[in-house]
Amino acid sequence: MKVSLLFLVFTSSYLSFAQKQVPKDSTEVTKPTNWASWGRASFIFNQSAFNDEWQGGGVTNISGDVSLTYDIQYKKDKLSWDTRALLEFGLSQVKDQRFLRKTTDRFEVTSIVGNQINKSFWNYSTIFNFRTQLISGYEFSNKEEVNPDGSVSTIQDRTEISGGFSPSYFQLGLGILWKKSKSLNLNVAPATTRLITVSSRFTDVDLNDPAAVESYDPFFGVEANKTARWEVGASLRGYSKLEVAKNIHMENVLSLYSDYLDEPENVDIDFTFNLFLKVNDYISGNFAFQTIYDDNTIKGFQVRQVIGLGFKYALGEKPEKQA
Repeated sequence: MKVSLLFLVFTSSYLSFAQKQVPKDSTEVTKPTNWASWGRASFIFNQSAFNDEWQGGGVTNISGDVSLTYDIQYKKDKLSWDTRALLEFGLSQVKDQRFLRKTTDRFEVTSIVGNQINKSFWNYSTIFNFRTQLISGYEFSNKEEVNPDGSVSTIQDRTEISGGFSPSYFQLGLGILWKKSKSLNLNVAPATTRLITVSSRFTDVDLNDPAAVESYDPFFGVEANKTARWEVGASLRGYSKLEVAKNIHMENVLSLYSDYLDEPENVDIDFTFNLFLKVNDYISGNFAFQTIYDDNTIKGFQVRQVIGLGFKYALGEKPEKQA
């Protein structure tokens, strides 16, 4: 009797519990969310080693690059809000070199708020951008030192030319956004303000030393004994991503900026081209090319190129039908 009673209680409890477990593919309705997020993390590792007897030439080295991108999107009626965070960092060590060297160092956040105009591709927009680096940058050289016995040795030396979060760029602009899709958009902001901040150790100058004052070159456009520079100008930012072949995607990001108050004809350019190759869900290849022109930094184009095969991990899934 007791066993039958326990069996009856167990069976009733189980059926009651099972009735509450509604399968996801049943008629249960899930409320749509206005938020979506997705990302990608990748790691590229490279290593080469040669012993002392190797006659073919080569230097033992090791390097690694980490990349992380993450997108957050909000969409409700005519309002859209797209934010992307990008982090890239890499180091390399070459045999017989005294110091580690950066292969890449970039942290950037871009956020665009748009309000659709008459159900078209056009939106009133506000764009915010923050861009910086994580650790100091150096210029490397060799110098000679005289030893106590009179002999001369050559040692490697380095000079700090930029710092962690120095410089940092903050940009805020009002304008208009043409948004065909998440993978194709163009934002023009004729009313843009930009703030450049730097560490005081790069701009400190003794005003009582005429030679030091005369030789000072504005650090990323920031004048002597200051830590910031305000600018007012216009900006343009374009983004496109498309599949050129199966499992091969091409991405282009273009940013332009002109300062109304200081040589507006000298337009700052930042262009990045990425080519992504998917081998499988965990292995991917990529080619990256970036060029920057900013005459406040250097009179010429800065160029960065990366080719690699590494590991990739998806952080969420990108919505296919969300604009």
